[in-house]
Amino acid sequence: MTPYSPPTILIVPGLRDHVEDHWQTILARKLPNARVVPPLEHDKLSCAARIEALDQALASITGPVVLVSHSAGVMTTVHWAQHHQREIKGALLAAPPDFETSLPDGYPTLEVLRQNGWLPTPRTRLPFPSIVAASTNDPLARIEAVTRLASAWGSRLVDVGAVGHLNSASGYGEWPRAVEFIGELS
Repeated sequence: MTPYSPPTILIVPGLRDHVEDHWQTILARKLPNARVVPPLEHDKLSCAARIEALDQALASITGPVVLVSHSAGVMTTVHWAQHHQREIKGALLAAPPDFETSLPDGYPTLEVLRQNGWLPTPRTRLPFPSIVAASTNDPLARIEAVTRLASAWGSRLVDVGAVGHLNSASGYGEWPRAVEFIGELS
């Protein structure tokens, strides 16, 4: 009998990369088996560069992996899953943005997202179990759009309430439910 090996938790941040008081950063410090996809030095808006960074981070890990993605990190994860073959134990997909609808000021435009390879949003079933944590008042995606994405990806949708974009700007430093969801996927 093979001994149980806890999965490596790989944090996949969004376009703002590593924000000190973000729940992903706190989680990475807290969990002994966590790693983080490193921030990009160049091509920060490039979907292909983010997919490559995720793939390189995964290549450095042996054993089971649970992905913990937020915002554009969710989109990186679903784009990566379309073109790569690696066993993933599960993925927490928190607050996916709707990149096919105009985002608020301060975020990339639809044209910039298209030019950088983010569109169209993949709608194929993910080859691993996943949980989509959806906010009912996310300024980057209406709950109806997230519900459709979760269904297309074959993900279990969890309504986490009115939590904004589930980031530090919305009051989420520590987010204990992330650990709960990771436990379900592990």
